[in-house]
Amino acid sequence: MHLSDHSLDQLDEAYVQTLDEGALRGLSLRLLEDLKEARERLRQNPTNSSRPPSSRAPWERPSAGDAEAIEAADADALTARQDDESPDEASTPPEDSPGTPETPAPARAGRATEKPKRNAGKQPGAPGCGRTQVFKAQETLHHRPSACAACAQALAGDAPSVAYAGFQSVDLVWGDPAQPGLHLRVTDHRFYDSLCGCGHHTRARPGEGLVDDSTLDPVALSEWRVVGAGLATLIVALHLRFRMSYRRIREFLHDWLGLSLSVGTLDRTLREAAAAALPLEQELIAAVVASDLLHADETSWPQGADLLWLWVFTSATVTLFVVAKRGREVLDRLLPGFAGWLMSDGWQAYRHLPQRLRCWAHLTRKAQGLIESFDREGQAFGHQVQTTFDTLIGAIHAARAGPPAELPHIHAKLLAELHAACVQLLGHRHVKTRALAVELWNDWDAIFRVLENPQWPLTNNAAERALRHWVIARRIMMGTRCDAGSRTFTLLASVIETCRQRGHVPWSYLAGVIAERRAGRAAAPLPAPMLGL
Repeated sequence: MHLSDHSLDQLDEAYVQTLDEGALRGLSLRLLEDLKEARERLRQNPTNSSRPPSSRAPWERPSAGDAEAIEAADADALTARQDDESPDEASTPPEDSPGTPETPAPARAGRATEKPKRNAGKQPGAPGCGRTQVFKAQETLHHRPSACAACAQALAGDAPSVAYAGFQSVDLVWGDPAQPGLHLRVTDHRFYDSLCGCGHHTRARPGEGLVDDSTLDPVALSEWRVVGAGLATLIVALHLRFRMSYRRIREFLHDWLGLSLSVGTLDRTLREAAAAALPLEQELIAAVVASDLLHADETSWPQGADLLWLWVFTSATVTLFVVAKRGREVLDRLLPGFAGWLMSDGWQAYRHLPQRLRCWAHLTRKAQGLIESFDREGQAFGHQVQTTFDTLIGAIHAARAGPPAELPHIHAKLLAELHAACVQLLGHRHVKTRALAVELWNDWDAIFRVLENPQWPLTNNAAERALRHWVIARRIMMGTRCDAGSRTFTLLASVIETCRQRGHVPWSYLAGVIAERRAGRAAAPLPAPMLGL
C-alpha cells in the first residue's frame, strides 16, 4: 500500500482541488494501485493464496449435509437441556418480562447459584504486563519522511515536523578491535510527522519485510523491534549452535549482559530470523543440485506426536537440512535435475538415482555382525566380505598415493568370488546372512564403482558428522512441535552450517540478512567459498 490510513484521512475534495495536473495524476496512480491491491486481498481464499481453510466464511465451509447435521445436533442439545430442567424452571418467565418481581427469588436448596460466564482473555481491571527494564540510550536516531505520500515531492530537512511515535532497541556489538568483547548498544528511535507545502502530513514509518510462506508461523519482519539484528543472532547461536533452552538463554542474558527478555520474545526472535533467511533456501537447494559429489543421510526426528526424519544433503561447500517423511518424494522434490554423484547408505529411497555411491562402513559393520553370529555359514560369509573389503581398501589408498591403476581388472577374480557367494546365499535360512547377500547383490554397481575412481570417498562420514550435532540436540530438545518449528530449525541450521563450510563466520552475515529483510530489502546472497576450500 502506498497510502496509509493516516494519509487517507487527510485526502478530501478540497485538497484534491489544490493539486496541479502532474501531482493529481501521480496521486491517482497511487490510489489506483492501492485499490487494485485491496481488491486482490478481498478475493484471496484458501484456493488461490496461503490462507488456511479455516479463513473461509462460515456459510462457505460446511456442505449441505454437514449443515443439516450441525442443525440436528444443536436441536438435540437444546431438547436435552429442556428435558433436564424442572417444570417450575421451564415455566418461569424471564426476569425482564411483565409480572416478574424485582426482588430475586431465593436459591433452591441443594443447588448452587450459577456464576456469570467469564469472558476469555485479560479481564477488565487486571494489571497489564510489559517491559519494565528501561536503559539509558547511547544514541538517538531521528526518522523523517523523505517525500510526501500524496504529491510525491521531496521533503526538505527543515520541513515542519513533530515526533508522533518511538521505541527503544537493544543490539549487540562485537568484533571492534578498539573495544573487544560483547557490548550492548541501546538506541532510541523517533519517528516524525512532517508537513508538506501542499498541506499533506506524511509520517515516517519503520521498515517492514514480506514473508509469504504458509509453512512458517505468521511473523512480521519489522524494524520496530526491541531486539536488534546482532542480538538476534546471539539468541540463534545460543539456541541452535550451543543447544540452550529459552530459559537458559534468559539466564545467560540476565547474568552476563544485564538484559531481561521474555521467553515469548526469544521465540519470536528465532522465528523472525528464520523468516529473514527464507529467501536463501532456494539458493541452498540450487547449490545442492549443482554439486558434483553429494552426501545424503537421514535420522529419526520427533515432531509433536509424529515421527519424521531429519535429512541432510551436504557437499564441500553447502549443507541443507530438511524435516520430512522418509520416502522418495523428498528426493524428487529437493533434487530435480541432480546430475552429480550421490553417496548414501542402503536405504531403498536412493536406489532410483543412477549415479550413486555406497558407504562401505555400513557394509563392513554388517559383515562384522555375521562374524560374531552363531551361524557357521554366516560367519564364513562375513569373513569373506570383510577380507574382500580390507583388500580393496588397501588397494584404493595405494592408488590415491601412487600412479593410477585399473583396480576393477586387477581384482576381478576377488570380486567374482564374492558375487558368486552372494548369489548362492540369496535364499539362505539365516536372516542376517541373507539380508547382506541381497544388499550386496542389489547395489553391486554402486558399491564397487569407487574402484573406477579411487578419489571418491569410501564412506558417508561427511553426512553423519553433519547430523551428529543435531542427534545430540534431539536428546535435549526432544525434536520440534510443529511444521513451523521444524522449518525454523532447518532454515537456520542450513545457513549456519553452509557459512562455516565456506570459511565465514555465520553470525555477522546472518545479522546483515535480518537487518536488510527487516528494512524491506532483499537479503544478501550466501558468501562465496574462501579461496583454498
